[in-house]
Amino acid sequence: MIAFTIHGQPVAQGRARATTFKGQARMYDPAKSKHYKHYVQLSAAQHKPSNLLKGPIDLTVRVYRPIPKSMPKYKRKLIDDGQLRPTTKPDVDNYLKAIKDALNGIIWHDDSQVVNVHIEKYYDDQPRVEVEIREWEADTCT
Repeated sequence: MIAFTIHGQPVAQGRARATTFKGQARMYDPAKSKHYKHYVQLSAAQHKPSNLLKGPIDLTVRVYRPIPKSMPKYKRKLIDDGQLRPTTKPDVDNYLKAIKDALNGIIWHDDSQVVNVHIEKYYDDQPRVEVEIREWEADTCT
C-alpha cells in the first residue's frame, strides 16, 4: 500500500478552458488546477514506487475541507461528533479527477488503471487530502 497526505487547501479539478492560437482551438487547465496537480505530484513523488504500478488499482481519497469561519458553534459541535459533512460544491468527483490526473506517471502509468474508488469529504481545522493506493485484489467470495 502507498499512503500519503497532501497538506493544505484541497483544490478540485477546474473546468477546462479553451483559447485559439493561429486559428486552432487549444484546451488547457486553469492555473489553480495546474498548480495544485504539480503540488500533488511533489507530495506523491516522496512515495513513488521503484516501478510504476501496472495492474488494476484500488484508490481511497479523503478530502478534509477547512471549517468555514462563519460556521455557528452548534454546527462545529456536529462536525466534531462526525455528524456534519460538507454538502457544498465542489463535488467529490472533481477532487478525485485532480488527484488521479496528477498521479499519472508518478504512481501508475494511467488513471484508467483505477478500478475501485472510495472518496469521502469532511470538515477539519487542518485542510488536507489523504490518499491510499493499493493494488487491486479480486474478491475471493463470489
